[in-house]
Amino acid sequence: MKITILLTWGDAMGGTEMAAYTQALQLTPRHEVEILSVFRTESEPFLPEAKDVAVRYLVDRTGRSPRPVRPSALTAAECETLAGLPSELIAPAWEPTFDRLSDIEMTAALSGLDADVLVTTTPALMAAAVALAPARVAVVHQEHRVSQLRGATGEPLLTHAPRLDALVSLTELTTEWFAESLGAAAPRLATIPNAMPEGYRPRSDLGSKTVVVAGRLVPEKQLDHAIQAFAEVADEHPGWRLRIFGDGPQLAALRRLVEGLGVHDRVELVGRSRRMAEEWATAAICLMPSRVESFGLVMLEAFTAGVPVVAYDTLTGPSQIVRHETDGLLVPADDIASLGAALSRLMGDDELRAAYGAAARAGARERFAPDVVTARWDELFTALRAEDPAARAAARADRAAHRVAAGGSRSFAVSSPISRLSPSADEQKAREVILQAKDPKSLVRSAGRLAEVRDDVPSWRMGEINLELTAQALECHGVPFVLLHDPTTVGHRLAVKEPDRERALHALGTELHGRPVYAELVAPRTAAPGARLAETLVHAPEVAGVRIFKPLVSDSRTLRYGPVYGCGVEFWPEEDGDTGWYTAPRGTTLVGPRLPSLDGDARVSVAGRDYPTLEVFTKKLMWNVDFPVDAVYTWVDDTDPVWRAKRDAARREQGLATDDAQSGDVRFRNRDELRYSLRSLAAHAPWIRRIFLVTDDQTPSWLDTSHPDVRIVSHRELFADPDWLPCFNSHAIESQLHRIDGLAEHFLYVNDDVFFGRPLAPNKFFLSNGNSLFFRSPTAVPPGEVTEETEGYFVAAKNNQALLEEAFGRIATHGFLHTPHPLRRSVLAEIAERWPEETARTAAAPFRGRTDLSITSSLHHHYGYLTGRAAPGGISAAYTNIGDHKHHVALSRLLAARHRDVICVGESADAEVPLDERDRVLRAFLEAYFPVRSPYEKD
Repeated sequence: MKITILLTWGDAMGGTEMAAYTQALQLTPRHEVEILSVFRTESEPFLPEAKDVAVRYLVDRTGRSPRPVRPSALTAAECETLAGLPSELIAPAWEPTFDRLSDIEMTAALSGLDADVLVTTTPALMAAAVALAPARVAVVHQEHRVSQLRGATGEPLLTHAPRLDALVSLTELTTEWFAESLGAAAPRLATIPNAMPEGYRPRSDLGSKTVVVAGRLVPEKQLDHAIQAFAEVADEHPGWRLRIFGDGPQLAALRRLVEGLGVHDRVELVGRSRRMAEEWATAAICLMPSRVESFGLVMLEAFTAGVPVVAYDTLTGPSQIVRHETDGLLVPADDIASLGAALSRLMGDDELRAAYGAAARAGARERFAPDVVTARWDELFTALRAEDPAARAAARADRAAHRVAAGGSRSFAVSSPISRLSPSADEQKAREVILQAKDPKSLVRSAGRLAEVRDDVPSWRMGEINLELTAQALECHGVPFVLLHDPTTVGHRLAVKEPDRERALHALGTELHGRPVYAELVAPRTAAPGARLAETLVHAPEVAGVRIFKPLVSDSRTLRYGPVYGCGVEFWPEEDGDTGWYTAPRGTTLVGPRLPSLDGDARVSVAGRDYPTLEVFTKKLMWNVDFPVDAVYTWVDDTDPVWRAKRDAARREQGLATDDAQSGDVRFRNRDELRYSLRSLAAHAPWIRRIFLVTDDQTPSWLDTSHPDVRIVSHRELFADPDWLPCFNSHAIESQLHRIDGLAEHFLYVNDDVFFGRPLAPNKFFLSNGNSLFFRSPTAVPPGEVTEETEGYFVAAKNNQALLEEAFGRIATHGFLHTPHPLRRSVLAEIAERWPEETARTAAAPFRGRTDLSITSSLHHHYGYLTGRAAPGGISAAYTNIGDHKHHVALSRLLAARHRDVICVGESADAEVPLDERDRVLRAFLEAYFPVRSPYEKD
């Protein structure tokens, strides 16, 4: 079989290149294998393995100007011109090194490729390969990184994967993420780890007193953590040293850190090495402090030399290689103290280090031996080669169609949420199979563990479910606890006295036995970090605490609840000296990290159930926002023929066209965004008291207007002067919001294209003293008066600017982000009283005009600040333009990460994306992000 492995740089030093050459060498005895490298950048490859593999280059960059490696009539000037043009095959955000010259050479090489299988090694190369490779060639993508966390470089993965024939991941967790994200559009999925190097590798005797770290000197490798952890324990272990192999942009910063910690005589920044096999043979411990590690070839190389590993338990990688307390130690991610303690343990115990080293070498041979891994590749390649080419082409077409039908576009695909917890180990998987068999209809595997499928649980309710599960277990066994009440979080916390730890863990393990409920260990001292079935807590690991959570996933697999919504059980030690005070094992509480007692002397109600707490948590604390907050939406349905006729008549009366871009303003377009914005509010801001929907006598057909917390407000009852109607100007409508009968003093004004992205507390929008917060935009308002050339969205801002300068002598330089706007009714009323003519002029304008004020989105915030009733706040906000293909990829990332407080999905009047595609993508995104119905929807 002919196999081509496609690399970007075949002469570079990196994990991807090392894995590719290792794979090629191991396949060569049975197949005809070549490495096809797009670029040659060195006279000789860095990796010595390259000399034993057939390597073919396409573009030579070793000379003064790049040029094709093949015989070519192109002149040097033509090559330079082509190399200066951006690639049309590969977007710069995916990989900026490609250009028009590489496009031409890849097209020539891949279009006529004489191979049975083409293996791509980056998402960028995959995107080019599925477009260029002949239909008869099976295209396989081997993913070398944590796909879920790739960011921009991973954008092609979900959009182009359906046109692959197979997608191979290094770990099952990544494979499961692809399966959940792609659904019916997924190609053949497989999990195949990297293999250990073949042939002789020298073995370490572990007596060198040397800790070795190897990797690029870049932030994600967190080599500063390695230096800090070593520095903390170095004095306890004389003669030990830390050697760091690699180069990169952080070299100078790491040198400064070494000097600053005073360990320059014991920490060496060695640089790159071509002979790492020999270096591992002189190492005693391998240290892996990476933030992200897809698999970890470095760990495999260390194991091959019989060197044990100390590593952070980060997503996907280390836990797939290191067996805790067998061939290494895993510690909680980003916990430098725990990293140092584990390192010190191995440095100080020669026998333990030797035992782990022997187990590492033997285990690597058993699990990652070349013949074991190569057999899995052979099986995959053989199955692909056996496929009928016509059937293969038809399957590709079907998968591409499935993706489009699911709402995908050329740049958008629905993605599953990311889990940052390591998946279950083999022993736990076996137990999960038994549990799943008892309830196969409602239990599925998701993110590496069991999850119940439900579409009816909002995020705030998930926190209550986990609290009730945990409290009931403790109560059943008489374990005393207090609720550390914090109304600003969805995950609850219980404090238990440290002497009751073993009883509490036994209670949890006993009561949750046989249930798909997990416990995340907090600062474990004698157990591996991560999540385990809660029933295993009967074995009483020594931990600072546990977080109990029941995983839930939506039927669409696009919403998942995990440990963020869990209930923490913390074991608080009593302070020395018989003071009676207790100290938090980690972190703090609303009233500080020390409490005078853990004997509950009060009760607090959560979801109608009382829990023991301390009296201090029942009092009004300084920063609690305890006043009512409402929400106001303005909404219009542009598909309503009655409304359209009214609008067109009003435009004709104003002498305006009814068939231009402005007459069909995108601000009026209705795609049911309101339904999903209310879903987001119900899920993530349950503290909203009442919702007011301001409309021109329109009501969404799906809205339950009988709900006691919903009120429809007609323009007729809102506007001070009926002669100002009908109105199609949002500035005008917003100028009257303070007139809503029954509206609270504090409220959020929300456009229906704004969504609450994750749980938020009211103090994100208001201070406890009543002041509202605002969120400045980096976009500056150009100075000067309004002219005919002033862009529309700056007109009202400039009018605001002029009023404020005249009244306060200050220039408002910036606008505000597209978020929910925290407003005070009294401030709006005062603005109307202070500038009655300007406010009335705005209210009387049926369409946006050159004299408008933008009161709710700008003027209120500036005026409130200058009069002492508003203050700057901070919020994590995302804005995407649904009319721009480049913004569609951001929607996929938002779905996977769910890392923004608020999301605004707008569109420009000059959108490049066709209207039907905009509709399809937006609906797919919103349904995926917010699958849980709100209580405001009709049954």
